[in-house]
Amino acid sequence: MNRRQLGLGAAAAAIASASGFAARAQTRDPSSVAFYDSFNDQLARLPATIQPDVRAFYELNGWRPVWTPERLQGLRSAAGRAERHGLSQGDFFNFEALAADRAAAEMRTTAAALGYGRVLAEGRVRPETVEDLWEMQKNRVDLPVGLNDALAQNRLVDWFEGLAPTDIGYSNLSAGYVRYRRMIRDGRSWPVFQAGPTIEPGASDPRIPVLIERLVAEGDLAAADGARLAGMGNVYGPELEQAVKGFQVRHGLGADGRIGTGTQRSLSASSEDRARQIALNLERRRWLKRDLAPERIEVNTAAAIMVYWKDGKPVHSNRVVCGSPSNQTPSLEKQFASVVANPPWYVPASIARAEILPKGPGYLRANNMFITDSGTVVQRAGPTAALGYVKFELRDSYAIFLHDTPTKAAFNLAMRQRSHGCVRVENAVDFARLLLSPDPALLADFDEAQDTRETKRIQTGREITVRLLYWTAFVDGQGRVAFREDVYGRDDKLAEALGIAVSLPKPVDDGRNVANDVGP
Repeated sequence: MNRRQLGLGAAAAAIASASGFAARAQTRDPSSVAFYDSFNDQLARLPATIQPDVRAFYELNGWRPVWTPERLQGLRSAAGRAERHGLSQGDFFNFEALAADRAAAEMRTTAAALGYGRVLAEGRVRPETVEDLWEMQKNRVDLPVGLNDALAQNRLVDWFEGLAPTDIGYSNLSAGYVRYRRMIRDGRSWPVFQAGPTIEPGASDPRIPVLIERLVAEGDLAAADGARLAGMGNVYGPELEQAVKGFQVRHGLGADGRIGTGTQRSLSASSEDRARQIALNLERRRWLKRDLAPERIEVNTAAAIMVYWKDGKPVHSNRVVCGSPSNQTPSLEKQFASVVANPPWYVPASIARAEILPKGPGYLRANNMFITDSGTVVQRAGPTAALGYVKFELRDSYAIFLHDTPTKAAFNLAMRQRSHGCVRVENAVDFARLLLSPDPALLADFDEAQDTRETKRIQTGREITVRLLYWTAFVDGQGRVAFREDVYGRDDKLAEALGIAVSLPKPVDDGRNVANDVGP
């Protein structure tokens, strides 16, 4: 026995104390005695990352075997639900191999159960390894205690399922993943849509039959309607155009009915790629703590959409403009407790150096800007100020905040990732009034400041959680899986970390001709 094993053996003996030795003395079961005597040798053969959990679990169980045939059957049932979470059972459990190696089966089964539980509870990869800007509250679970209690209460399946998120967003996306997997298994995947010239409404195109099959497969077009339209030839008529518009909305594209570059790229994605994209987003959701504030603001930076939740229900939504691919809005969760009416903009030094100061004093005067004694460029509050008429201040380490903007045209674009990282909110003044409406006095203060154009900070009277998230697959209000392009490249990076091959559509910027405004 080497020094490390001796150390482990001494630690086990010390921890076991009276309960472990009493159990050993009282039992005459040779398998239990053999398991106890070989514990440290078996533990050393497991991956180092799982060893502490395995040791803690057997400490709770008096260093005795736990996996009876009945409990193994429960574990098989739990493992059989892995697909619901975008996971493969074979990545965690090989019950045949475990049964074949009886000497190691007990501890390896526990290691597999705890490893699978860890993925359900906290995700398979650490988010900081695949996202450069990630500051959220992680989920944390005491797995050894949980597994021990689940076995004692004979509720193994329920315990495993409860480790994963149980909110409606995760549950609906999980159901969507199962639907896509079933579609693939049943041979109902859609055919490949070939890229080519734009298909205009009313035109004829040989790709129309494939288009119909594609829309029917995901439910954008009813099967009966698809069969009827297929019998009408290659004409891109009004009924099919409406189905395409629905497809475009579901994918965050401009719903103009024209089948151009962006729409064709989304149509070209395979069912396998979409299923894997759903799996990536299920993984992202498992990273996050389960207890959500009943009042919160959630911004999906991949979709450039904001949703306000009150009393645990979505009550308001807005379009937003968020960070460009080169100035990504981070994933973070912070609180804010005040709004600033008519805020001035203290320009970050990087923006000032690159985009403002080189344009000279004339540009500063024209944009109501000045330079302080310390060298900071400041834009005075006003109708053309970059922060518009209201700012929502967050407590964060990236100087990210939500704000109004005088530049409204970008809200009408499909690709709204074009800021320096902050989040511009459509109809921001109305949204601020909604947040302040529970207290008429606070709302009156805000309205007065808007009337006088006075810069004024107004407390909300409560802290409101803001979550900046990155969902490229989610379930929309109609119960359909909606997809967005991986504009920040985070799907690709996460897929690589998970060993998943994906080939997802690349975003098409529909706002190249929109003037680049200066703002955070």
